[in-house]
Amino acid sequence: MRTVLVLMDTLRRDALGCYNPEGAAQTPCLDAFAQDSVVFDNHWIGSAPCMPARRDIMCGRYNFLERPWGPVEPFDVTLVDGLRAGGTYTHIATDHCHYARTGGEGYLQLFNTWELFRGQEGDPWVSRIDEPNNMPETFYGRVREQYQKNRGRWPREEDMPSPRTFRAACDFIDENAEDDDFFLMVEAFDPHEPFDVPDTYMELYGGSDGLDRDYFEIPPYKRVSDTDIPDSAVDYVQRRYKALVTMTDHWFGTLVDKLKERGIYEDTMVLVTTDHGYFLGERDYLGKNYMHLYNELAHLPFIVHFPGGARAGERAGQLTQAIDIMPTVLEAHGCPVPPEVCGASLMPLVTDAEAPTRDYGLFGVHAMTVSVTDGRYTYFRAPVPGNQPCFEYAAIPHTIRHKMGTECPDEIECGRFLARTNYPVYKIPCRKPANIDQREDCLEEVHDSLLFDLAEDYGQTHNLVGEDAAAEEHMVALLRRGLIEHEAPREQFDRLGLEPVEDAR
Repeated sequence: MRTVLVLMDTLRRDALGCYNPEGAAQTPCLDAFAQDSVVFDNHWIGSAPCMPARRDIMCGRYNFLERPWGPVEPFDVTLVDGLRAGGTYTHIATDHCHYARTGGEGYLQLFNTWELFRGQEGDPWVSRIDEPNNMPETFYGRVREQYQKNRGRWPREEDMPSPRTFRAACDFIDENAEDDDFFLMVEAFDPHEPFDVPDTYMELYGGSDGLDRDYFEIPPYKRVSDTDIPDSAVDYVQRRYKALVTMTDHWFGTLVDKLKERGIYEDTMVLVTTDHGYFLGERDYLGKNYMHLYNELAHLPFIVHFPGGARAGERAGQLTQAIDIMPTVLEAHGCPVPPEVCGASLMPLVTDAEAPTRDYGLFGVHAMTVSVTDGRYTYFRAPVPGNQPCFEYAAIPHTIRHKMGTECPDEIECGRFLARTNYPVYKIPCRKPANIDQREDCLEEVHDSLLFDLAEDYGQTHNLVGEDAAAEEHMVALLRRGLIEHEAPREQFDRLGLEPVEDAR
């Protein structure tokens, strides 16, 4: 079995024509790929944002119930470990800069071989001490000085990190097309911010005119109404995002073309998805992480080309999440699925369009709301006032760009606190969500629980909490069941104002 997993960061569902016939970005390669594949209509986020989502993929279980952003833990049973134990060769090509940061350790090293292309976002790559000479004088949002240094290293589109990532994946296919047992993970950081894209793609969306300042590629993580950003600039950054989606689509097309050129496309399983969405002005929001996980962030694209073109061009309505990728790939390669895995394999869907997957999905950012969907309703459970008790559990106490617990070392405990392992972990008091960048007031944005009926209100504008008692009771019960089945730490029940259960650790 050959498997290729393509992860495009921050790819909104409505940016693809196969999901949004009107108003999507121009994505001819992904749209053509969808015609050869099964398009999953009910795919949902799990742990957010970037690295928590990757741990979901690698471990087949939710990260966000136990800890924020962090590395592979020593007790983790991973997808790549399972494949390698079964004799499958594994390789990753990526420009996801967070793998090289504190809090991103251990993922690349799982693979037989790996390639990391430097320079995205604020990657500390180009070591020029002086300020770069391309810093804009005026701008909206944010400008990263380090990124301005980095971007000077790619004079051509093909020199940019995500194109280099796809080109490296094509090289891997060229070198290994005769092998019939490999797992190739292709991770493009694009279309994540900064929305840096050549002007040729901007011309498809009205060009770069209309911005009354020099630069707008990195939106602040704030409400639009709390900034000086006018509607014209919001429109500009929306067009810029679409342009970057189109560029990423083009380079994805080179990978599909390479599989076809080498005659292995039909017999290869290709999975395409993302980690989370992004707000580009909708609901008055820019960015991510500090608000409820509305559909713009949580309802994600997922397209799978099964070997032999099985069910090509069909739609699947079963509820799926990132934690389902691990058991799917393991089963496809004939490898056992470890008992620790909580995801459901999608391989039965190859031959049975009605095969069940799961009847609910949990999702969230650690120490924020815990949300649940059954495919029709979404329920966002807000924490109690004070957001306590709340802890982070980790054997490796690293999170994004810093160490955990440095402000309260005398309160840290160590013990066997996680139900699935006897490996001792640190239990670290959590005063505020660790993944929130720039927003100290994030808990104010999620102080109310929300319930929406997507069949009647996909835009999630009418909160049914207090109006539809039956639906609310159903979703609260589903949330409690999910916390139990996924072995959430006991204090999660207290933090969310739910009755505790005896079998929660």
